[in-house]
Amino acid sequence: MVDPDKLRQFMTKMVGDIGAAVSVPLVRTGMRLGLYKAMDGAGPITSVALAEKAGISERYAREWLAQNAASGYLTYEPSRKTFELPPEQAMAFAREDSHVYIGGTVEAVCAIYPTQPKVEQAFLSGGGIEWGEHAGCLFCAAGAMLRPRYIANILQKWLPALNGVKAKLEVGAAVADVGCGTGHSTLIMAKAFPNSTFVGYDFHEPSIDHARDQARLTEGLDNVRFEVATAKNFSARDLDLVTFFDVLHDLGDPVGAAAHVRQSLKPDGVWMLMEPLAGDATEDNLTPVGRIAYALSAMACIPVSLSQEVGAALGAQAGQKRLAEVIKGGGFREVRRAAETPFNMVLEARP
Repeated sequence: MVDPDKLRQFMTKMVGDIGAAVSVPLVRTGMRLGLYKAMDGAGPITSVALAEKAGISERYAREWLAQNAASGYLTYEPSRKTFELPPEQAMAFAREDSHVYIGGTVEAVCAIYPTQPKVEQAFLSGGGIEWGEHAGCLFCAAGAMLRPRYIANILQKWLPALNGVKAKLEVGAAVADVGCGTGHSTLIMAKAFPNSTFVGYDFHEPSIDHARDQARLTEGLDNVRFEVATAKNFSARDLDLVTFFDVLHDLGDPVGAAAHVRQSLKPDGVWMLMEPLAGDATEDNLTPVGRIAYALSAMACIPVSLSQEVGAALGAQAGQKRLAEVIKGGGFREVRRAAETPFNMVLEARP
């Protein structure tokens, strides 16, 4: 028997969910065309003024502004027919160096939609989808999505939370950043610790090409290089630190990768892993953040893992207990949670 009140409540929720989903392309348009940047600090603005300032059609500006106001992204003053971007929203939409900037996340959400038919077939076959087979520039979007977290946390919170590691980096340490993607994490560390040497590894060649381009644009940075390699065959040895930023749960053979990391470290070396924040039980992760993580996991993380050998498919909400089992399966004796944010946890593993 259907409860009319429960049905009404559920459909109200679905209106909100669909509203959020259809807003994403317009948010992306606003970011790509610089509309939010044009409004940042400009105060109340009309559709005519925005169109002139941003170089777009006034009719499209009017509709875009109204939709953003209906979404709660902009404020609206009816008597003057003006719209305004509050400073809090500007941090999310317009300021790329803000720790809450969501441009990369929006790009990542848009990038997974064209891959949906492939994911649908993978659901039926149980197979995987290689990272390079995803439509669009998902690897660029993933790097941009994680960049604000790296800027806000790597130097300020995550590295200092590792026992004795920051001091080694200041004196001079050998570091491998495995699964570095487009290189944001590697470059942040290399710039901060000029006495240390850094190698960024990733199995996806276009990501490494992108990272090398970024390194060339950074003047005076001669302590970093990027190479194509997997988590199980990178060549560096006698390392003081190995970092995995949002990597382990995507691997096909995470235990094999852990064993390789163990062999690459010095006896007193440290393995740092940044992973999505998750509890050990499904019910722990039925939250707004877990909702996003499970969606990205089903669309990208699980298919990528299943496209590789072993295909462990840990998923983005594996939880610390399962991750620790994998890490210890590779020969590490100690695993502890060193730090966490609302979105991620940092694990410190020692031989």
